[in-house]
This record gives sequence, C-alpha cells and structure tokens, in this order.
Amino acid sequence: MSTRSRYTASTAIILIASALSFAFLDRETALFFHALDTPPWHDVFDTITRFGQSEWYLVPGLLLFVIFRNSRPPLSWTGLFVFAVTAVSGIAANIVKFILGRARPGLFFHEGIYGLDWFNAAHAWTSFPSGHSATAFSVGAALVLLYPGAAPLFYGAAAIIAFSRIFLGQHYLSDVIAGSFLGIATSIFLYHRYFKQRIHAPQELKP
Repeated sequence: MSTRSRYTASTAIILIASALSFAFLDRETALFFHALDTPPWHDVFDTITRFGQSEWYLVPGLLLFVIFRNSRPPLSWTGLFVFAVTAVSGIAANIVKFILGRARPGLFFHEGIYGLDWFNAAHAWTSFPSGHSATAFSVGAALVLLYPGAAPLFYGAAAIIAFSRIFLGQHYLSDVIAGSFLGIATSIFLYHRYFKQRIHAPQELKP
C-alpha cells in the first residue's frame, strides 16, 4: 500500500470512528467522567492538561532553531521540526473548530445542548477537534520519529494529556480521537516531507 493510500485509509478510519463516537459514545463517556471530576483528581488532571498548551513546545523549539542554527544544524532542525508540528497541527485544529462549531461538553452538562453550530468561533463552540490532543500527539509523534525506542513513553504521555481533556469536561471522546490523529499525521507528514534528511544530514547542511 502506498503512503498516500495509507493516509487515505487512516483518515477514513478516524472519521468513521469519530462519527460513531459522536453518535453513540460521546455523551455517555462525558457524563461518566464528569461524575468523577472531583478533588483531588480535578487538580491532578488540571495540572496535566497544561502540558497540552502549545507554548510549551513553540518557544523551546524556536529557541533551539535560533541558538544552534550555526553551531549544531541537526539540533537546530530538530527545534524547527517541533515548532512546525506544533504550529501546523494547532492552526489546522483551530480552522476545523471554527468551521464545525461543535458545542463543548459544558453546554451539554448545563443546558442540554449537543451538536454543531457552523462557523461559530465562541469558545463554548470550539470542541472538535481537541487542540490540546493535537499538540500533545504532534510533539509525541515527532519525538517518536526521532527516538523510536522511547515510543511508549512519548505516546503514553500524550495519551494522558489527551485523556485529561475528557476528564475535565473540555472535550468529548471523538474530539480527542480526531485531535490525536491530526497531531500524529502532521508530524509524520512534515518529518518525511521536509525534515528527515535535514535533521540527519551531515553538519555542514545548515538551516
């Protein structure tokens, strides 16, 4: 199977899984974890979820790119790679959020609202996909591509961050599924398309 075919098949599977979750699982899982969202668990996951914020990776990635641009080009390219996957997956997630305008779980918990309101940029209507999940898995996948032996660690950390969004009632299961896939797909595409040869190139190849 060609790379394009694998991407197409993977995207189709994720879209189907998200649609099935939207129809049959999202409300039930949201209510289940909402009932468990009490201290001290709320405080634990509220801390964990902060590591899904893009600035944790955008700033260090950009600093690595600038600081080591001349002295250590592979490390510089690595920094730019982390910056790029975080930025691209985040921008893509925000575009889809705006287009679909999916109500966040809070609206369902308090007002019984469940569904879409197209082109609604209000925070309460930007549930799909999860931006934190996209960030966590884009960075996690990027690190796995660079350090394959540590895949369980990086993907495990990303999964915990993504799960925190469900536990805290910020996103539905399908939001997290789609956001996670978006992050992984972004990293794989950018790595093979633009960064693999540069990161692993001899020292003389500079950004």
